[in-house]
Amino acid sequence: MNTPKTLLFDLGGVVIDIDFNRVFAIWAGYAGCDTQQIRDRFKMDQPYRDHETGKISGTEFFAGLRRSLDIQISDAEFLEGWNAIFLGERPGMEQELARAAQAFPIYAFSNTNEIHKAVMFSRYARILSHFKTVFISSDLGARKPDAKAFTLVAERMEAGLGQILLFDDTQENIDGAQAIGMQTVLVKSVDEVKEALDARIA
Repeated sequence: MNTPKTLLFDLGGVVIDIDFNRVFAIWAGYAGCDTQQIRDRFKMDQPYRDHETGKISGTEFFAGLRRSLDIQISDAEFLEGWNAIFLGERPGMEQELARAAQAFPIYAFSNTNEIHKAVMFSRYARILSHFKTVFISSDLGARKPDAKAFTLVAERMEAGLGQILLFDDTQENIDGAQAIGMQTVLVKSVDEVKEALDARIA
């Protein structure tokens, strides 16, 4: 096991709990349709990725959703549902981040958009303050698992790819990071973070 120089944490699903079902329920309520209809039609497709890389605005994203979901709700109603995705800080994670920050420079990298960035930086300012920098895909113009995204972040962290330990809850991102030489931990709960830190912090 190599000792990393620095740690990189995903946000949604690792530091902050999220639930797309809350999003779909609110949209379905405004549209007067079944939540399952929204769930079945929602895809992390090219417009979704374009939104997360800053190529289209929230307004453009919502306009595309009206077509792909076949619902007619307002931008304000889309926004309310979109921001309902956040459940809160993952219990126990702040303690682990504080411990990690005593031993390593720690950073965050989230595939997300300008709308969710604003919510996270406002609502979760305290826990995000543990990170030296929070990298956002819509600012970078690239998202995980693309090698370009990881390379840009590594350059800004001033660390070699092999010196970074990534904590992420998505297997696709873990695979992409491993393919370019990064160390990784697949996170399903705070336990994986704790165990990884226990192994690397005396």
